[in-house]
Amino acid sequence: MLLNLLLAFILLMGRVRSDPDPLQDYCVSPPHSPHQHIFLNGNLCKDPTKVTVSDFTTSALSKPGDTRANPFMTNVTLTTTTNLPGLNTMGLTMGRLDFGASGVVPPHVHPRASEVTVCLDGVLLVGFVDTSGRVFTQELHPGETFVFPKGLIHFLYNIDTVSSALAVSGLTSQNPGTQFVSMVSLDSKLQISQDVLKRLYHINDQEGYVASIRTNLGG
Repeated sequence: MLLNLLLAFILLMGRVRSDPDPLQDYCVSPPHSPHQHIFLNGNLCKDPTKVTVSDFTTSALSKPGDTRANPFMTNVTLTTTTNLPGLNTMGLTMGRLDFGASGVVPPHVHPRASEVTVCLDGVLLVGFVDTSGRVFTQELHPGETFVFPKGLIHFLYNIDTVSSALAVSGLTSQNPGTQFVSMVSLDSKLQISQDVLKRLYHINDQEGYVASIRTNLGG
């Protein structure tokens, strides 16, 4: 029985893939239509005869994001099938990363995608941690590029305390997913037990540290 389960697991893992390859040139995501019944990646496919060049272009990443809208002083603008319909089934996402002074994209993971980032303006400190605990960090200057392996914790930080910074990222999935380490463990909306958190982080909570951190994270 154990051998059968192991063989079944190996066969299952052999079938695991990232975004599946499409079996057609494209599947442009159209406005909702009651007469369309073809779905790929959860989106309707537009009639190919009605596809235009505008379906494959967007200005979504041309506009600066508001870095003052959150305590991390960053803003991430992503391409989606809403602002770039031709993206559907292509297995990729693009993002614009705006950093205010000392802005940071906190440690996070993308469970379904690797990421490559190009610094366009300013100086960024970027890095990731592998599963053996090794930390890889690098300063990125304009024109320099860094890659983050799929599923590993990584961060980006504007080291300039006065000026802003700008970068663009490409991710190898239409739906890469994002989990912020601090948010997942300490955001009160997720309701992880305070006893678990105190034990995990060796916190003596007589002063209400956990509640204070959750408040700072918007919980």
